[in-house]
Amino acid sequence: MSIKEYRPTLAQLRTFVTIAENKHFGTAATKLNISQPSLSQALVALETGLNIQLIERSTRRVIVTPAGEKLLPLAKATLDAADNFLAHAHGATGTLSGPLAIGIIPTIAPYLLPTIIDLVRERYPELELQIIEDQTKHLLQMLRDGAIDCALVAVPTSTAGLNEISLYEEKFRMVVPSNHKYAGREDLVLDDIKDISLLLLDDGHCLRDQVVDLCRQAEYNPMTASHTETRASSLTTVMQLIASNLGCTVIPESAVPIECSRPGVATAKFAPSVSAARRVGIVHRGSSTRSDDFTLLGELITDAFRHVIAQSQ
Repeated sequence: MSIKEYRPTLAQLRTFVTIAENKHFGTAATKLNISQPSLSQALVALETGLNIQLIERSTRRVIVTPAGEKLLPLAKATLDAADNFLAHAHGATGTLSGPLAIGIIPTIAPYLLPTIIDLVRERYPELELQIIEDQTKHLLQMLRDGAIDCALVAVPTSTAGLNEISLYEEKFRMVVPSNHKYAGREDLVLDDIKDISLLLLDDGHCLRDQVVDLCRQAEYNPMTASHTETRASSLTTVMQLIASNLGCTVIPESAVPIECSRPGVATAKFAPSVSAARRVGIVHRGSSTRSDDFTLLGELITDAFRHVIAQSQ
């Protein structure tokens, strides 16, 4: 069979891409939910058909050959085009139809998802959203592996091969016990962070990094304070600690309606002149052919955000 007659299957291309992204046969087989021998057979069939070595195998590591590196972006683009074809085929008409897997970070998902889902049902009833909530680093890896179509995260991520659509800027609010001296204030400055017992989320949460960055702008290192030994994996747990007078924190404004409705907590705003905010956007593979869909989805998400923020005023 000549190379002109050979046509690789999508399964073979997905095998090559997954191995190249993970640099490990076992991990790739697990992600594709197939056995390792089946994975190896699919790769061998692809390399034999193309008469090119794509992956160099050794007992210690997996290396993508120069030819493989050159063909990898084309393989990804082919898979994205096939996924886009299926997404449109599943929908009745127009864009934003069929399945679309979106990853969302934990400091956005609980607060925007109900409104996002309502708007999707209203505007794009043929869209089948698949939601994955996880930390940014995991979502970006899933995006690179093709496990999800896009991710709603704080931007920029500055990740090679991924494109970003900036959606909105979200202000931060300070959350304090209801009897705290800052409760209800609307003129806080960054230096005021130095005077609170700051509670942070666990490592891996981008909100933790954003709050630490605010502290750096105030020339304050929260890592040196003993109270930072108390950490939590969710904002809900942090709110319970604050209600028990164990500290204060900084949260995105969209979390206020849900997290700050409980007894024992109050909020405070930074002064309008203070830059205390994060930028949120949609991230997708640069090879994806669904950029128009992501733009429409971004507009919907921005509308959902504005609706939620109106409730927090």
